[in-house]
Amino acid sequence: MIYKTFQLKKIPDQAIFYLLYGKNEGLKTDCINQILEKNDGKVFNYDEKQIKDETETFYENILSGSLFERNKVIIINRASDKIFEIIQDLINRNTTNITIIINAGQLETRSKLRSFFEKNDDLVCIPTYPDNNDTLSKLTTIFFKKENIPISQQNINIIVDKCNGDRHNLNNELNKIKNYTLSKKKISSQEILRLINLSENFEISELIDNCLAQNKNKIINILNENNYSAEDSIIILRTFLSKTKRILKLAMELEENKDINKTINSAKPPVFWKDKEIIKIQLNKWKTEKIRELIKKINNVELEIKKNYNNSILIVTNFILEKSRSEINN
Repeated sequence: MIYKTFQLKKIPDQAIFYLLYGKNEGLKTDCINQILEKNDGKVFNYDEKQIKDETETFYENILSGSLFERNKVIIINRASDKIFEIIQDLINRNTTNITIIINAGQLETRSKLRSFFEKNDDLVCIPTYPDNNDTLSKLTTIFFKKENIPISQQNINIIVDKCNGDRHNLNNELNKIKNYTLSKKKISSQEILRLINLSENFEISELIDNCLAQNKNKIINILNENNYSAEDSIIILRTFLSKTKRILKLAMELEENKDINKTINSAKPPVFWKDKEIIKIQLNKWKTEKIRELIKKINNVELEIKKNYNNSILIVTNFILEKSRSEINN
């Protein structure tokens, strides 16, 4: 049965199988997060190819019971009609205590998977169409009201225009602003322009991910390709702190279950499929004690750059290069 994205609250609580399709990745992410809020299960992420290559293992993992996992939420990413028969089989098994979310790309009208979910009243089919600027503008307004940050409609329009109708891009820009304003509750037009123009460079998140993965050659390449300024230093550090705290949480879970794949697949919020490999590298590089030390040092660096603002980007880049050395965590 087809549900519009604004009808998610009307979906019956007993719904088990969800199909989300379309090119609006940001909207799909929002919908998946809303579905997860309704389900208290442990989350496991799979790619379609992974399931097709290891079908028996997939069945064993999702159908096996556990005293510690009363409910499971299975997210299947990059799905297509190739997985139709497996989904049909799972539906026929009348599984319990399992919610399955199928995250597909663009599905044609003749798609077997799409048609099957649209015509079955017990299944949930959610198409995600591109957002228009009015929708993105409303989301931006809600964001700033929630964060209690005053902003003009003109600045909202600047942010929305930068996103090219993509909610995923909008969320990235708003997260930059949120990180930047952690210690302040006002932001100027000039600061907004500076922050949203960072997307023209390598993503700052890529810089931090490679630092935590201790990929020094990649870091040097990113730094050489960009001309970061003093204004960028705070957002770089805030991104560093946010990602480090997430790795700490995952590292603590890894210490308990001793299974890196299980740790990543059951993470909340879910780890996006393209980030899995670099997070595995990060978890192998950093142990909890070292991560806690790193968090303290990041906070100390932020204090240092506030005292030496003119040298802030030099301080930050030297810190990133220092932490990218593999011997630092031995």
